[in-house]
Amino acid sequence: MIGVGKIKQYTNVLERPLSKGKQEVSLSGFAFLFSELVQYNQTQVDNITELERRLEDAGFAVGARILELLCHREKGNRRETRLLGILSFVHSTVWKVLFGKVADSLEKGTEHEDEYMISEKELLVNRFISIPKDMGAFNCGAFVAGIVRGVLENAGFPAVVTAHFVPVEGQQRPRTTILIKFAEEVLRREARLG
Repeated sequence: MIGVGKIKQYTNVLERPLSKGKQEVSLSGFAFLFSELVQYNQTQVDNITELERRLEDAGFAVGARILELLCHREKGNRRETRLLGILSFVHSTVWKVLFGKVADSLEKGTEHEDEYMISEKELLVNRFISIPKDMGAFNCGAFVAGIVRGVLENAGFPAVVTAHFVPVEGQQRPRTTILIKFAEEVLRREARLG
């Protein structure tokens, strides 16, 4: 029947709209893919620092894409121009899309004015990873740090972003803190904007 229903057939994947679609990914599927990413990169490097750098680089590419997608979907192609606005965007919107919930906390550093911290009690990328004794300082949170750096740098807020374990009294697993140290130019721009 001609004219019944208005379902448009797309011949090319690039012609499909960027609607929200299904936003959930199987946890076991993600855990498997992420463990393969870690194992592959582990065979390519000689030390823990290099492994964390490679995971951060992989996360950076994800962060750049997440920013583009969320700015299109959530903000009508507008981007944050203020420091607290972009931090709130990462802490809430980006975190919710990636992990299904808002990050546990967002804090300003007490020692340095250019430092901010996003803390997560049980970061998803560290949940299913067992670290051998010889790699004791290894933190898979470097991947998430790369995602945060990708979002910030592509939004015009260059920063050094690192992941750290912070021991919590009374808990077996430490919490993961993503430390964000903004470039001096970001602070000067923020002071100018008042």
